[in-house]
Amino acid sequence: MRLRILSYNMHRAIGVDRLFRPERIARVINHHQADIVLLQEVDVGVPRSRNLDLAKEMAEAAGYPYYVTGLNVKLYKGMYGNSTLSKYPFIQSRNINLTIGRRKARGCQYSSILVSNSSGFSQKVEVFNLHLGLSSQERVRQIGLLIHSDEFAFLSPDTPCLVGGDFNDWRTLLGPIFTDILNFQCATNHSTGYHNPYLTYPSFSPTGGLDKIFYRGPLKLINRRRCWMGITRLASDHLPVIAEFELQAADEPAKPEDALSPENINFLI
Repeated sequence: MRLRILSYNMHRAIGVDRLFRPERIARVINHHQADIVLLQEVDVGVPRSRNLDLAKEMAEAAGYPYYVTGLNVKLYKGMYGNSTLSKYPFIQSRNINLTIGRRKARGCQYSSILVSNSSGFSQKVEVFNLHLGLSSQERVRQIGLLIHSDEFAFLSPDTPCLVGGDFNDWRTLLGPIFTDILNFQCATNHSTGYHNPYLTYPSFSPTGGLDKIFYRGPLKLINRRRCWMGITRLASDHLPVIAEFELQAADEPAKPEDALSPENINFLI
């Protein structure tokens, strides 16, 4: 079964022209028709974004029946964080706190998603959608918090697992942690390994490969690319990345009755 993942720091839908245009972000998401979308810098109830719930707006505009949001940064009014949109129902969801000391609040939106098709194939995919800090030492400590969280620590190496988002990792220092220690592979580089990532920031003339997707388990990488539409150079200060996989059956397939009902999903924090 094919599974397409898109990761996008949407910059609160404020483009490099400093205009708030959520329809541009929705257009990018809708164009690529990913099964799961990882969004970072998503405002909820903030005046600069018209007090909108941008996760809800993007989900409705691009046709995603399920979404969850982990809010990390509290502003004078409203908050922002990471959101995961999905065409498939969620089984579990929790926002993992990655904040280090008094530094800016950061988090990872964890989601267990029940992926299925009309042929009866059904499989859980564990998804970690994160936005890391600006300091290299901070980022290493944040990965430590992630891998020691209950959601990550007890995962079997054979479980389909995706870790994606804005790593803020200019020098690709976190790559060896995922590939050499945790046995992940990187889906957002020009070749095998992690040394040559797709450049995604700043969107109009990218010099940094900040946005990444790592994968592990019964996932075969079929296609990968940086999204280089004309509108993506303007809609946000980051470019999105896409990875497409062949999802293979694991030893213990999930059951449809494990999924949470839609009314219990969209407002989990």
